Amino acid sequence: MRIDILTLFPEMCEKVMSQSIIGRARKNNVIDICCHNIRDYTYDKHNRVDDTPYGGGMGMLMMAEPIASCFESICKQLKVRPKLIYMSPQGSVLTQKKVLELSQIENIAILCGHYEGVDERLIEEYDCEEISIGDYVVTGGELPALILADAISRVIPGVLSSNECFEQESHYNGLLEYPQYTRPYEWRGRRVPEVLISGHHKNIEEWRKKESIKKTIERRPDLISQVDMNEEIIKLLDEIEFKYNSKTND
Repeated sequence: MRIDILTLFPEMCEKVMSQSIIGRARKNNVIDICCHNIRDYTYDKHNRVDDTPYGGGMGMLMMAEPIASCFESICKQLKVRPKLIYMSPQGSVLTQKKVLELSQIENIAILCGHYEGVDERLIEEYDCEEISIGDYVVTGGELPALILADAISRVIPGVLSSNECFEQESHYNGLLEYPQYTRPYEWRGRRVPEVLISGHHKNIEEWRKKESIKKTIERRPDLISQVDMNEEIIKLLDEIEFKYNSKTND
């Protein structure tokens, strides 16, 4: 898979994407991430990428042509048109389901906006998918783009040591992850749940599933309705809700 990042700060993106797990995956050619400076595609001597918006208003707006030239250069290099994603607070909020969907696409390009955003005609011209990392605004699109690139990269086969590294995590199956513990057995009077040191794998697995559902009910009840229900999940959910209701009625 290849991810191209269109940005005004390629050094920033390159620095982050060269570290840790993603950096190793790039060195091992498991995934290809390329950062492109939009300023290299401007058409005036001052390398301007922004201008005042029609109709007035505060701030500046990124012009369409430098971005278009950068994207079309990538298309020419790849001999294919990548799916173009624009990181925008107006986009749909990023979810793990969307991450898994995007990880199946061979070529993705991510546009980092700045100032007051980009010329709307650019979004229309390339049918950009707009994605947000949350209902808040940051100073530029680089951090959101890096989050998206990281989230996609880590579910690509070969990036992590095994698929279990992400299949057991929060949001992968719609639920939050179960609590986890490490040594020492007792820390400041708090002990590891006995089931985890029992060596009984079936009981441990059942405990983890119950705790995952319990944590989701307590912290993110909105996620329960999105879970793919099966007989086992429904049984555990009924049991946990019964115990929870009994406890609250005491």
